[in-house]
Amino acid sequence: MKQPCLGFRVFLSLALLFGAACGVQSSPVFGPWTPLFKGIDHTVGTNNPGIAGNFPNERQVVHCLRVDLNDPDIQLFTTPRASNPAAESRETLTQTVPAFLRQYQLQVASDANFYNANPGGSDPTSAGLNCEVYGLQISQGIVVSAQTSADYAGDPRAASLLFTTNNQAMFAFRNLPPGTNTTGIYTAITGYYPIVSNGINIGAASISGYPDSFIHQTQPRTAFGVSRDGRYLYLLTIDGRQSGYSDGAMDSETAYWMLQCGAWNAINMDGGGSTALYMADSTGSPVALNHSSYLAGYGRERYIGSHFGIYAKPVPAFINDVSANPADTSANITWSTIDPATSQVQYGPTADLGSSTALQSGLVTNHAVLLSGLTPGTGYYFKVLSTVGNAQYASSNFFFVTTNYLLTNAVFDLTNTWTYTSANLDGVNWTTPTYNDSAWDGSGPGALWVDNRGPNFAGDIPIALLTQMPLDPNTGYPFHTYYLRTHFTYTNDLAGAALVVEVYLDDGAVIYLNGGEITRLSMPAYPTVIYNSTLASGYACSGGNASCPIDFVVPASALTNLVQGDNLLAVEVHNFSAQSPDITFAMSLAITWPYVLSAQLSIVSSNGIPLLSWTGSGFTLQQASNPAGPWTDVPGPVVSSPFIPPLGSSQCYFRLRK
Repeated sequence: MKQPCLGFRVFLSLALLFGAACGVQSSPVFGPWTPLFKGIDHTVGTNNPGIAGNFPNERQVVHCLRVDLNDPDIQLFTTPRASNPAAESRETLTQTVPAFLRQYQLQVASDANFYNANPGGSDPTSAGLNCEVYGLQISQGIVVSAQTSADYAGDPRAASLLFTTNNQAMFAFRNLPPGTNTTGIYTAITGYYPIVSNGINIGAASISGYPDSFIHQTQPRTAFGVSRDGRYLYLLTIDGRQSGYSDGAMDSETAYWMLQCGAWNAINMDGGGSTALYMADSTGSPVALNHSSYLAGYGRERYIGSHFGIYAKPVPAFINDVSANPADTSANITWSTIDPATSQVQYGPTADLGSSTALQSGLVTNHAVLLSGLTPGTGYYFKVLSTVGNAQYASSNFFFVTTNYLLTNAVFDLTNTWTYTSANLDGVNWTTPTYNDSAWDGSGPGALWVDNRGPNFAGDIPIALLTQMPLDPNTGYPFHTYYLRTHFTYTNDLAGAALVVEVYLDDGAVIYLNGGEITRLSMPAYPTVIYNSTLASGYACSGGNASCPIDFVVPASALTNLVQGDNLLAVEVHNFSAQSPDITFAMSLAITWPYVLSAQLSIVSSNGIPLLSWTGSGFTLQQASNPAGPWTDVPGPVVSSPFIPPLGSSQCYFRLRK
């Protein structure tokens, strides 16, 4: 019984040797894994149909992230639940993948579940729209989208990937209602169908198991997988719809690449124009890893309703733990080094930096440098430098924003009175304070409205409709545009002042202050000239009603035409279409301005040991033997509270410098 087995082994070995001698056709493979963050590695693979052994029909560029789920610093995150959520309609809000990464300060992010936005369906035209997510989604232990029958009408997008609080992964390939038990699940995401099961490529089987005339064609792909031992999560994208660069992939080819990554089980996620994979640079700005078809076609990423992100720490290096603790006019920069080294910081308002602190020549492993003379409410780039002997080490650029301690003055609320007209004001300088609006149609408190169906016909408007404006008597519909003006008085300091605005709007508007445009809401973007006949480009709230607040800030850096004394706000409100039945507008305004927060220095004694502490940040502790000075920085320097001064025989005075 042993001889046939031995003969088979010899024959197999000879066949392998013969194939090597004749040049075996090579299959497409990934390049080396490159660390991006602690616990996250990146690799790139390509398929060239012109090379024997590669897939014959598609050119492919493939990116894969390998995430170590055993790393204690890895945290998983999905799109959180929208405020005031409603199942099957307002579960999340639309957002691009790079905006999602930036908003939640993630290290990597990608697209995830299928979704349906209102308006726009799978391809909405703006961010912040109400969105339904198909299938189970859980973010930080909160159910964003449950397994409901409505989600599975038609195509059963029900392949879920679930994680416990310690990132243990599990699959539910067909997670139909009532769904798998989610007790103890902290993160969950859902795709369409499995493509790898127990290490087997089942991509071809998905064609009959999940009939779909479109998705099983060559498409851009997003797929998630997990290794056999559960240690690694794989996030994979395949670019497509870009002839000459990357065409996309079939299901079986996507499964092949997942197996090459190391996946034992994997599912096909939402893809096509939604496929996008991003990482954060050291300043938190998003950097594209793949090249999505939507970005190539439209110059931006698609607004989608479901995202998947990961928090991670930097890869350990000579310089680690770089941190900024900003105050209003200063920032305390700290970092650590593997070996004792000098301390210095370069900084500035742009990535070119331009300023540098004095070199601290003391060799330490825990570094602290104080930046002073900064501007409140301003962003700064910085990098840290440490030198040992002739070797100088520098970090990447980082970014912080100084604080802006604010006083707020509520100027007027939503019931503020506005003068209005429906006349065509093209070519008229109606936005300046000196323009005479006494002959306009009328005036009244907000919300101002017009609706040929009667007051508040559409419903779900959380504000009172107080002033009715006229319909166009020739059409029975609202005029395309209504013009509104109101005055307010401002008497405080102009330095650092900013506007805080809340608007309820149906449909679009352009807002001016003292003749200068300050923002456009759901209108064609600048520099497009806005005329009386210009229609709104969209609307901020679901259904086109003034049912949700639009909040924005005009920062001090952009507010150049506020004056002390009388100010004029002018607004032109535009309808979405010539046959739209209604227009609504109300606005509240507040103005903020900064103030300097002083520190308090105190000293207490416990068992004869003095302890110095102080409020606020951005201060350097100084000492002197006499209140008149001379004052010198306490060696270190000491820039953070508390501090225990060394005991000595002479008296010593302390103060804070900023």
